[in-house]
Amino acid sequence: MPKKITEPTLRPQERAFLVGVEIYNQERLLSLEDSITELALLADTAGLIVVGQASQKLNQPNPKTFIGSGKIQEIESLLNELKADILVFDDELSPRHLRELENFFQYKVRIIDRTALILDIFAQHASTAEGSLQVELAQYEYRLPRLTRAWTHLARQAGGGGGRAGSVGGVGLRGPGETQLEVDRRDIRRRITYLKDRLEKVRVHRKQHRSQRKKLNIPVIALVGYTNAGKSTLLNFLSKSNVYVADKLFATLDPTVRRINLPNGNVALFSDTVGFIQKLPTTLVAAFRATLEEINESDLLLHIIDITHPNALAQAEAVFQTLEEINANNIPVISVLNKIDILENPNNARFITSNFEKASAISALNGDGVQELLNQVENILFADNKTITVNIPYKEGGLISQFHQYGIIERIEHFPDGIHIVGMIPGRIFEQYQPYETKSFSSISK
Repeated sequence: MPKKITEPTLRPQERAFLVGVEIYNQERLLSLEDSITELALLADTAGLIVVGQASQKLNQPNPKTFIGSGKIQEIESLLNELKADILVFDDELSPRHLRELENFFQYKVRIIDRTALILDIFAQHASTAEGSLQVELAQYEYRLPRLTRAWTHLARQAGGGGGRAGSVGGVGLRGPGETQLEVDRRDIRRRITYLKDRLEKVRVHRKQHRSQRKKLNIPVIALVGYTNAGKSTLLNFLSKSNVYVADKLFATLDPTVRRINLPNGNVALFSDTVGFIQKLPTTLVAAFRATLEEINESDLLLHIIDITHPNALAQAEAVFQTLEEINANNIPVISVLNKIDILENPNNARFITSNFEKASAISALNGDGVQELLNQVENILFADNKTITVNIPYKEGGLISQFHQYGIIERIEHFPDGIHIVGMIPGRIFEQYQPYETKSFSSISK
């Protein structure tokens, strides 16, 4: 008889128990309850099954175990009762907190924090070589100071010395565990150096690519927003493409760029970017430097806000904080209130737009309000003109062509030292001409 083919056995999902803490007088964007709810969504995205949760309010974190000893004992009994495999803290644990907690639970349960959970999600969702490099760097920089005997498998992940024996750095054997940790640390540091070098090359390549785009004189618009706000859905609608979309946090990580025709015949490049979140790990911000520079180099930001979310304003504030952290808070922004198709009365969202300096209410799913948004985008990019008088050297032919293409020339004359122009140009390219700005046309033409 032919041998029966059996389906591969799926790895059972880990059972997660969540822990949230509210510190007295500590500023926070979300309430304790809402933050734990978001942590549960993160856990689900990571493939965990949430079986329970606990919370505590403290004047300050316990210096040893982050939470109080009574709460730890309460959690221990719940873990046994619920058969939990993993304990997930909503705040980032210090290396000491992690060590003390692991010692208390005697390594019977895996302990991670919000940062480690987000890093794990990013590792699952990175689909390009660049994304994988960025996530791996963030993971190693996070893990290095937290390395304990529970992490000795990292040496093999780093491609290094899991099978080595003997002295470490000229020092004789001091015990298997300690020696292995030293091997792990050395391999991880070596791997971090390698990853940083690779990513620096990526950064240089991206910079060259952006320079080529600028020569084409096509403005770049970055879609930013809280994770799951609808950035990829909007890009799909605009470009009639199929960027991956899912009702999960961080469904897409790697930036996607599409060329979009604007209503009056102009074109622009729309770039989808990684979603933001409250308490975004600093290691991720650093590792994704090359990607986030795409935001810094944009001419305009579309800040996509899920207007139906109960914490929409807090999520928007988290995005603004991250933009400030990456020095992108000086770029013009349109606040895009998305998902109005879910509201009972979509006009309510349009009324809310009056609370923003520049805003538009849309449904990225069915396109309601998108045409008005594109008109607003085109107006900012091409109609927000500034008057300028310049003396442009002939060698800067690209700037001269750009002035003819996008500007309104009132007066132009050719002189031995360059071309003298009086006119108006869009505000998005004004900075490029400032080095050649002069006081008056009459003074330079003499």
